[in-house]
Amino acid sequence: MAKALIVYATRSGTTRAIAELIAEGLRMEGLEAQVKNGAEIISEAHLAGYDAYIFGSATYHGDMMNSMKTILFLCEKAGLDNKAGGAFGAFGWSGEAPGRIFDTMKNIFNMNMVNDPLRLKSPSMEGGKTMAQDYGRSVAKKLG
Repeated sequence: MAKALIVYATRSGTTRAIAELIAEGLRMEGLEAQVKNGAEIISEAHLAGYDAYIFGSATYHGDMMNSMKTILFLCEKAGLDNKAGGAFGAFGWSGEAPGRIFDTMKNIFNMNMVNDPLRLKSPSMEGGKTMAQDYGRSVAKKLG
């Protein structure tokens, strides 16, 4: 069974809620999905053994949270070329973090990304639950 790792950085818990819904979407497609707080990833060894990677961060002062930056630096050593991937995040005003994560994964790590990052103000607003689950399903489809 293919395995996906979803790593999030959050301030208020909203990005974690989105991560859990993305995991549900992956599981609907028959994948095993692990959700981890970015603080749990302290070396590139913690990134090993997955077929898909989905990273998310809240946008804070127009940028991703520092813990997500640290994870992305670890990813440079983890050999994620051609792995399936996605990026997501919660935001209040501007929402730049998911796009920056997405661009790093696609252009620096050469990952096989879904079409766009997922940006949600809240998973409980305007179909957010379905959007997050569908995002997980779209990453699963990258694996065939």
